[in-house]
Amino acid sequence: MTDSIMSKAATMEIPINSNGDTGTLTEDDSLEQAAKLQWSLDEKDLQQVMVSGPNLNETSIVSGGYGGTAEGIIPTSSIKGPAVYYNAEFNKRIPVTGLGSNMHHSSSSSSMTAEETTRGVAVEKLETVKKWGLNTYKCTKQMISERFGRGSRTVDLELEAQIEVLRDTKRKYENVLRLARALTNHFYNMVQTQHALGDTFADLSQKSPELRDEFGYNAETQKLLCKNGETLLGAINFFVSSINTLVNKTMEDTLMTIKMYENARLEYDAYRSDLEELSMGPRDAVAMARIEAAQQQYQVQKDKYERLRSDVAIKLKFLEENKVKVMHKQLLLFHNAISAYFAGNQQQLEQTLKQFNVKLKPPGADKPSWLEEQ
Repeated sequence: MTDSIMSKAATMEIPINSNGDTGTLTEDDSLEQAAKLQWSLDEKDLQQVMVSGPNLNETSIVSGGYGGTAEGIIPTSSIKGPAVYYNAEFNKRIPVTGLGSNMHHSSSSSSMTAEETTRGVAVEKLETVKKWGLNTYKCTKQMISERFGRGSRTVDLELEAQIEVLRDTKRKYENVLRLARALTNHFYNMVQTQHALGDTFADLSQKSPELRDEFGYNAETQKLLCKNGETLLGAINFFVSSINTLVNKTMEDTLMTIKMYENARLEYDAYRSDLEELSMGPRDAVAMARIEAAQQQYQVQKDKYERLRSDVAIKLKFLEENKVKVMHKQLLLFHNAISAYFAGNQQQLEQTLKQFNVKLKPPGADKPSWLEEQ
């Protein structure tokens, strides 16, 4: 196939001059044109071999000069590394990328790396579950021992008394909060009733000429009571909001720290009991290694327990100071507002709200806008 194409090419490359005579090509021009033709043919042959050949390692790439023999035959099975195409005419090697064993090697390396990563994650999770199970077993054992009176328990009498006082205070303040909310709901209903009654009296004063003055007086009285009631509602709502923040946020945060402290105390006693049991056993090499590991775990739990105990003591101190400050202000507000309202002193009631920086919401402020209702 190559010889036939070369013979055609040789015939086609004979130039004709202006007089109709055939000119002669120089030797350099002939070699250059032949080399270009051979380069294009070699590329076509290489593509045909790569596409149709079953295996590159069983294929030989042929490259020869113009009219030459098979001097450029290089068996690809003898080439190590990436596949190359050798052109004997130009003394060049053209790499054929994407072939060879590099792809297989890179895929093997990536698969091995993925397997190692997966194995490492699985081992880490297994160790975590193992530690959690061992810790849970020790804490459960310590809890049961304390409940049946067979195990010792670390007790800080002063701190335990403060914690019990806090829990009792929280229960009482929750009761105050519940009653204050009930008062707010009942008083709100009463104010709404007074508002509706005032509107009814005003309407009747227009339709009953003989009782116009009497209905008018009552309508003005109900409207005034309604206005003062809305002012008192603002003070009571402020009181309820402050008590709610104190009980359900400040006290609850301290109780969460106390719960963490109690869990740390249980873990500390569990590891302490475990260390005491190991210390009473034999003293061989294996036992000494276990005792040393238990001593390290015991020290970790002890540091955690002491740190949380310090945190609880600090939070209890600040909570007590904050509680006194908040309740002093809120109880004074509640007393002055209630007294001014039932005394009918509107000016004193408004002055009380200004004194404690209580801002009243305009009527209908709690209702959603028409956009929110859509």
